Amino acid sequence: MEKKVLIADDATFMRKMIKDVLTKEGFKVVGEAENGEEAVELYKKFNPDLVTMDINMPGKDGIAAIEEILNEDQQAQILICSAIAELSTVSDVIGLGAKEFVAKPFQPKTILKAVNGIFD
Repeated sequence: MEKKVLIADDATFMRKMIKDVLTKEGFKVVGEAENGEEAVELYKKFNPDLVTMDINMPGKDGIAAIEEILNEDQQAQILICSAIAELSTVSDVIGLGAKEFVAKPFQPKTILKAVNGIFD
């Protein structure tokens, strides 16, 4: 069964890149969000197997969205894809319940390794 993915990033080119990488690997992208508020709404609507989440987004940021999604579903699988790679930020989001962290910019194989690590 193909895994459903929600991509949350305010940069259109980044959503497209992640979508291209994951769909080539057999994942189905069920939604794309430009901010944390949309991410939460789409999570509730589609109940994806995986969420890729940026941290810096307009309005509700990725950290607030992660908290809200995990309050809704403690089993949510969240992969952070962010240019903010300070150790304190990484440990904060992992502490919240995100499963993996990939620093931007990244190679397609890096995101695939992280995704596969979540599902292994």
